[in-house]
Amino acid sequence: MSKIVVGLSGGVDSSVAAYLLKQQGHTVIGVFMKNWEGDDDDEYCSSRQDWLDALAVADVIGIDIEAVNFAKEYRERVFAEFVREYSAGRTPNPDVLCNSEIKFNAFWDYAASLGADTLATGHYAGIVHPNQGPPQLLRARDASKDQSYFLHRLSATQLAPAHFPLAHLHKTEVRAIAADLKLPTAQKKDSTGICFIGERPFRQFLQGYIATTPGPIVNDQGQTIGQHMGLSFYTLGQRKGIGVGGIKGGEEGAWFVAQKNLASNTLVIVQGHDHPLLLSRSVSLERCNWIAGTPPSIRSGAAVLSAKTRYRQKDAPILSIDWDADRATLTFAQAQWAVTPGQSCVLYQDEVCLGGGIISSASP
Repeated sequence: MSKIVVGLSGGVDSSVAAYLLKQQGHTVIGVFMKNWEGDDDDEYCSSRQDWLDALAVADVIGIDIEAVNFAKEYRERVFAEFVREYSAGRTPNPDVLCNSEIKFNAFWDYAASLGADTLATGHYAGIVHPNQGPPQLLRARDASKDQSYFLHRLSATQLAPAHFPLAHLHKTEVRAIAADLKLPTAQKKDSTGICFIGERPFRQFLQGYIATTPGPIVNDQGQTIGQHMGLSFYTLGQRKGIGVGGIKGGEEGAWFVAQKNLASNTLVIVQGHDHPLLLSRSVSLERCNWIAGTPPSIRSGAAVLSAKTRYRQKDAPILSIDWDADRATLTFAQAQWAVTPGQSCVLYQDEVCLGGGIISSASP
């Protein structure tokens, strides 16, 4: 059997992952990662409680646990990029970068120093190791919880020692296992939002790091109808918090953020969920990562390639893909809604996650 280090976050998923591995006969060591400092007593931060929950879970399961501080690595590799991207008017996804730079990089280095053969987490995703070729990242059985989107920047080398015990379980099954064991995390609410922001108001947090630069809000006719507080504080497709009232009676009269013009510091908003300015068929990517080491291609007779430009979006078929080094341009069969620079576009072939890139631009 293997020696496995499990990232225990203080949540139900990692708790059950650790239990399952212990039941399989592995030597399991729990590690609680502290990735953010200075907010332990903040009303929005649950770090201290998460640590106490992880300790309690380790006690019930019967495994050793320790806390390791990766706050320095997190600030340098994840948070600094988060601030740079927002300052440039883009909308980054720090959880994607956290997986590739912290959980399966700095954390794996630490696990290896403990003599671990494998690193396990409570992610909902799967891995297969073909007889020939690199490991493959798969969607989880529970489609509603699948997290392969957030893991698409992992390399084959990072996937090789990784293990996801929840790959074939539904969330309801995970909670049932935790309840049977009387784990203190059995009914704990899932964490939401960006890990270092927690439940605090997003704009309030962002204003602590990015200056407000007010400018005009204009409609699709170029008419000024309001003022924004700074382009960094808005994202494409945003409906709430724009500060311009819509017509009552549903989404047709609602305003949506459609464009951010950095040169003129102008925010363009439109009325209607399906306004043409919100729809794009062509998407350009940069900083692409392909898990197999080479970009995918569309060939006659091959399985259909699909992609999603945001986590909660359904897969959409791809008509073409052109790539050059670590850049790529995708053309979708149907227009995609509110494609947002800074977010990830992730490609799939059936159940296999192929990788993806950061969205740099989109066009009709």
